[in-house]
Amino acid sequence: MSDQEEVFATLVEIREEPTALYKILKIANLVSGGGEAKQAISEGYVSLNGEVETQKRKKIYAGDLIYFNEQYLHIAIAGETEGYEVVEETQLTTEYEASVQPNVSNTTAAPKAKKTRKPISF
Repeated sequence: MSDQEEVFATLVEIREEPTALYKILKIANLVSGGGEAKQAISEGYVSLNGEVETQKRKKIYAGDLIYFNEQYLHIAIAGETEGYEVVEETQLTTEYEASVQPNVSNTTAAPKAKKTRKPISF
Protein backbone atom coordinates (compact mmCIF):
# COMPACT_ATOMS: atom_id res chain seq x y z
CA MET A 1 0.00 0.00 0.00
CA SER A 2 1.47 3.37 -0.99
CA ASP A 3 0.78 6.58 0.87
CA GLN A 4 -0.37 9.23 -1.57
CA GLU A 5 0.01 12.86 -0.69
CA GLU A 6 -1.87 15.57 -2.54
CA VAL A 7 0.33 18.51 -3.45
CA PHE A 8 -0.67 21.74 -5.15
CA ALA A 9 1.79 22.88 -7.78
CA THR A 10 2.04 26.19 -9.55
CA LEU A 11 1.60 25.78 -13.28
CA VAL A 12 4.47 27.18 -15.34
CA GLU A 13 3.78 27.57 -19.04
CA ILE A 14 6.68 27.30 -21.48
CA ARG A 15 6.60 28.15 -25.18
CA GLU A 16 8.77 25.33 -26.45
CA GLU A 17 10.26 22.05 -25.38
CA PRO A 18 12.86 21.43 -24.13
CA THR A 19 13.68 24.36 -21.86
CA ALA A 20 16.71 24.56 -19.57
CA LEU A 21 16.03 24.01 -15.86
CA TYR A 22 17.62 27.30 -14.77
CA LYS A 23 15.31 29.19 -17.15
CA ILE A 24 12.24 27.62 -15.51
CA LEU A 25 13.28 29.02 -12.13
CA LYS A 26 13.64 32.45 -13.73
CA ILE A 27 10.27 32.20 -15.52
CA ALA A 28 8.56 31.28 -12.24
CA ASN A 29 10.22 34.26 -10.48
CA LEU A 30 11.75 32.02 -7.81
CA VAL A 31 15.19 33.56 -8.33
CA SER A 32 16.35 37.04 -9.23
CA GLY A 33 18.60 35.98 -12.10
CA GLY A 34 20.20 33.21 -14.07
CA GLY A 35 23.34 33.14 -11.94
CA GLU A 36 21.33 32.62 -8.79
CA ALA A 37 19.32 29.86 -10.47
CA LYS A 38 22.46 28.07 -11.67
CA GLN A 39 24.03 28.25 -8.22
CA ALA A 40 20.90 26.87 -6.50
CA ILE A 41 20.79 23.97 -8.97
CA SER A 42 24.49 23.14 -8.70
CA GLU A 43 24.30 23.12 -4.89
CA GLY A 44 21.47 20.55 -4.97
CA TYR A 45 18.53 22.68 -3.86
CA VAL A 46 16.35 21.73 -6.85
CA SER A 47 14.52 18.45 -7.40
CA LEU A 48 13.19 17.26 -10.74
CA ASN A 49 10.49 14.57 -10.69
CA GLY A 50 11.42 13.57 -7.13
CA GLU A 51 15.21 13.39 -7.58
CA VAL A 52 17.85 16.00 -6.81
CA GLU A 53 19.06 17.58 -10.04
CA THR A 54 22.44 19.33 -10.36
CA GLN A 55 22.56 19.87 -14.13
CA LYS A 56 21.88 23.56 -14.79
CA ARG A 57 20.83 23.04 -18.39
CA LYS A 58 18.82 19.86 -17.79
CA LYS A 59 16.13 19.62 -20.45
CA ILE A 60 12.64 20.15 -19.05
CA TYR A 61 9.52 18.89 -20.82
CA ALA A 62 5.78 19.33 -20.29
CA GLY A 63 4.58 17.21 -17.38
CA ASP A 64 7.79 17.52 -15.35
CA LEU A 65 7.51 18.40 -11.67
CA ILE A 66 10.11 20.69 -10.11
CA TYR A 67 10.53 21.30 -6.38
CA PHE A 68 12.46 24.35 -5.17
CA ASN A 69 12.24 26.59 -2.12
CA GLU A 70 9.22 24.73 -0.67
CA GLN A 71 7.24 25.16 -3.90
CA TYR A 72 6.20 22.69 -6.57
CA LEU A 73 6.15 23.73 -10.22
CA HIS A 74 4.27 21.72 -12.84
CA ILE A 75 5.42 22.37 -16.42
CA ALA A 76 2.99 22.71 -19.34
CA ILE A 77 3.13 23.99 -22.90
CA ALA A 78 1.49 27.41 -23.33
CA GLY A 79 -2.04 27.01 -24.67
CA GLU A 80 -2.30 23.35 -23.65
CA THR A 81 -3.49 23.82 -20.08
CA GLU A 82 -6.97 22.34 -20.35
CA GLY A 83 -7.86 20.09 -17.45
CA TYR A 84 -5.86 22.03 -14.87
CA GLU A 85 -7.77 23.10 -11.79
CA VAL A 86 -7.50 26.75 -10.79
CA VAL A 87 -7.37 27.24 -7.03
CA GLU A 88 -7.30 30.66 -5.47
CA GLU A 89 -4.42 31.20 -3.09
CA THR A 90 -6.80 32.52 -0.40
CA GLN A 91 -8.61 29.16 -0.34
CA LEU A 92 -5.35 27.33 0.34
CA THR A 93 -4.29 29.52 3.25
CA THR A 94 -7.64 30.08 4.96
CA GLU A 95 -7.47 27.01 7.21
CA TYR A 96 -3.86 27.66 8.18
CA GLU A 97 -4.41 31.32 8.99
CA ALA A 98 -7.52 30.52 11.03
CA SER A 99 -5.61 28.03 13.18
CA VAL A 100 -2.55 30.24 13.67
CA GLN A 101 -4.27 33.59 14.25
CA PRO A 102 -7.85 33.01 15.43
CA ASN A 103 -8.31 36.50 16.96
CA VAL A 104 -7.28 38.54 13.92
CA SER A 105 -10.15 40.47 12.33
CA ASN A 106 -10.42 40.65 8.56
CA THR A 107 -9.46 44.02 7.12
CA THR A 108 -10.13 45.23 3.63
CA ALA A 109 -7.33 43.85 1.49
CA ALA A 110 -6.75 43.75 -2.22
CA PRO A 111 -7.80 40.44 -3.80
CA LYS A 112 -4.90 38.14 -4.57
CA ALA A 113 -4.23 37.03 -8.11
CA LYS A 114 -5.35 33.57 -9.10
CA LYS A 115 -2.64 30.99 -9.61
CA THR A 116 -3.11 28.03 -11.86
CA ARG A 117 -2.55 24.87 -9.84
CA LYS A 118 -3.11 21.18 -10.38
CA PRO A 119 -3.31 18.61 -7.58
CA ILE A 120 -0.62 15.96 -7.91
CA SER A 121 -0.58 12.59 -6.17
CA PHE A 122 2.60 10.75 -5.22
